[in-house]
Amino acid sequence: MATASVAFKSREDHRKQMELEEARKAGLAPAEVDEDGKEINPHIPQYMSSAPWYLNSERPSLKHQRKWKSDPNYTKSWYDRGAKIYQADKFRKGACENCGAMTHDLKSCMERPRRVGAKWTDKNIAPDEKIETFELDYDGKRDRWNGYDAASYAYVIERYEARDESRKKYLKAQQLKKLEEKNGNESGEDGVSDEDENEDDLKVDEAKVDESKQMDFAKVEKRVRTTGGGSTGTVRNLRIREDTAKYLLNLDVNSAHYDPKTRSMREDPLPDMDPNEKFYVGDNQNRVSGQALEFKQLNIHAWEAFDKGHDVHMQAAPSQAELLYKNFKVNKEKLKSEVKETIMEKYGNAATEEQLPRELLLGQSEREVEYDRAGRIIKGQELALPRSKYEEDVHINNHTSVWGSWWRDHQWGYKCCKQTIRNSYCTGAAGIEAAEAAADLMRDNLAQMPAQTEEKKLATWGTDIPDDLVLDEMLLAEALKKEDERKKEQKDERKRKYNVKWNDEVTAEDMEAYRMKKIHPDDPMKEFLH
Repeated sequence: MATASVAFKSREDHRKQMELEEARKAGLAPAEVDEDGKEINPHIPQYMSSAPWYLNSERPSLKHQRKWKSDPNYTKSWYDRGAKIYQADKFRKGACENCGAMTHDLKSCMERPRRVGAKWTDKNIAPDEKIETFELDYDGKRDRWNGYDAASYAYVIERYEARDESRKKYLKAQQLKKLEEKNGNESGEDGVSDEDENEDDLKVDEAKVDESKQMDFAKVEKRVRTTGGGSTGTVRNLRIREDTAKYLLNLDVNSAHYDPKTRSMREDPLPDMDPNEKFYVGDNQNRVSGQALEFKQLNIHAWEAFDKGHDVHMQAAPSQAELLYKNFKVNKEKLKSEVKETIMEKYGNAATEEQLPRELLLGQSEREVEYDRAGRIIKGQELALPRSKYEEDVHINNHTSVWGSWWRDHQWGYKCCKQTIRNSYCTGAAGIEAAEAAADLMRDNLAQMPAQTEEKKLATWGTDIPDDLVLDEMLLAEALKKEDERKKEQKDERKRKYNVKWNDEVTAEDMEAYRMKKIHPDDPMKEFLH
């Protein structure tokens, strides 16, 4: 019963009402009708069909179960794309200067920029667009398919169907052409029996049969969605007839077991075959790959969590178990990252060291600093000098300057006392005066020594020449010429003669020429010789 306000009824009226409800449930009496003329299911319980008393519904209805507080302002319509409302004959004030439409300005115009706008030509005025505003509800604002016309997808279907149809026709024509060529070749040969000719004609006839008629053999009739349990419809059998059945891949009786009831073969029927050539490796492959493996890990985690005291059950609360497993993986990754960071903080990681900034690598930057005539900064910020990893401005042993602030005679020293001995104690100005006095005394002593009348003649590389050695200039020139020829022969062996005469006698001029032409490994100019 779907009445809202239940008035007082006598025992007889109540009995008649109960009998009527039983007859409606049994299908012997017509179902009750609501205000809109729709039948009310008699099997709906009374606590659902009876309306509250404050609705004051006089006739039976189920409107109180529907969403009756609907906002009339909300709509599910969408913009009329490309619709035009009015096209003017001349330019109007406030219209777009490019096309002449009133619904947008020059900045928002989507038409190609004209060479001379409609404002000046007063020709080809574009029509005004249809401007619409909708007040969408919560679902309408978030509906990504709102405004989509499903009928537009029929063009895509037609295009693909036309492509498949043309492909089938082309393949059918190629098949007929091959069979006709084969029949023509065989008809010219002798000894062809009548049975073979009949078989070839039969093949040609079968190829001419429309493929759509052949596909009817692969259809299965099923009943789905009818009042009696389903509607009569055609469901295509998805198994390809040309494929070899899995139980025929290996005919050995000791091979993988095939269950005909479930049509399953768990093990691999061809375990010794090349994996790249196999298209079926058994049903167990599906259990250890894809989402099946993730589901297996989820079950294992749920069992382990239950053993450790957590109230988790995969079948009773699958969402809770999945959320717990997700949190477990997040916490595990977080813990691993924390352990990795602690190890890197302790020992460092040379593989992820940061690169030096560009200012340190190239000694220049794009920053601009402006100075005045006095050297003060007017614009920008002065570049700070990078500090060294060593200690700076640390003075020891009473020094007022660091080691290396003084340079003299190829030696470093302290500027405060001009000493060249490192880690020495600073003597200050007294030490400088004593050093200068010692230098003056040594200078005077050198001036008093008798000057050498004749400088000692040195050889090419600083070796001493005996005093009694006398070199002939002509012989020395010839020795230098021979030394050049010998070096040329060393570079190019093609100039070497077959009959070589060796001379073991080496004169003083030959030795001097060898010393003069020899390239010393410590010579800074050796790269520029020859």
